[in-house]
Amino acid sequence: MPLPHSASASDQLVHDPEGGMPRLLEIMRRLRHPETGCPWDIEQSFETIAPYTLEEAHEVADAIARKAWDELPGELGDLLFQAVFHAQMAEDAGMFDFNTVVKAISDKMVARHPHVFGAESRDKSPAQQTVDWEKIKAAERGTARVLDGVALGLPALTRAVKLQKRAARVGFDWPSTDEVVAKITEEAAELVEARETLTQAEVEEEFGDLLFVMANLARHLQVDPEAALRSANAKFTGRFGRIEDWLAEAGMSPAQSDLAEMDALWNRAKAEEKAAKSR
Repeated sequence: MPLPHSASASDQLVHDPEGGMPRLLEIMRRLRHPETGCPWDIEQSFETIAPYTLEEAHEVADAIARKAWDELPGELGDLLFQAVFHAQMAEDAGMFDFNTVVKAISDKMVARHPHVFGAESRDKSPAQQTVDWEKIKAAERGTARVLDGVALGLPALTRAVKLQKRAARVGFDWPSTDEVVAKITEEAAELVEARETLTQAEVEEEFGDLLFVMANLARHLQVDPEAALRSANAKFTGRFGRIEDWLAEAGMSPAQSDLAEMDALWNRAKAEEKAAKSR
């Protein structure tokens, strides 16, 4: 649907609660209008908006992790707006527009699902469909190097897993978790040595090696390391909150307590969680 050009038609669409996708596109066009738009939106670039795009994606994941289904439509809308923002900046620069984005993803989904939109049989497991998906992606990459195309902007742990998956497809992988665990022990020992004898930059390098192998263990265990760490963060936050609650009941703050007391309260919080799970 073409965007309106008259002021009256534009205003009517912008204020139409049932305007759907054309309404959102017109709102974005208006925000970026060089003469009448929002100064902040006008001065943005792909580089300045990219961090917001990542933030909105994480907020979608957070709402899902919390099962905050009432919040999810708003969070998905925020993420959709990021795609619209990038497309409008591209159109302003004469590169492409939102319809190009829609066509690209639609063409990709049709091409990557021949068992739904083509002649291939649908009678295969989700695991086999995943294998076939990766084969199609590899064919799309053509003669590119094995690790090409793994986005630099991904969270580091997620990118590590994706890099390792790519390498594993061509046989560069440990055969079992035993070798991975042995490598973790080796890297941890090197980190301890680095702490005592190496520069801070070298310590950081050794720590990175350890994290990379931990990501590999997560892959072998079929664990999403980002999800696992988010869960650990939530658990830590909850337990520490209980410590603060109990200290507050005694008229104290964490700063007025000591490690031994807080550690005992931490164990109390763990026991409380365990009892709640066993009910």
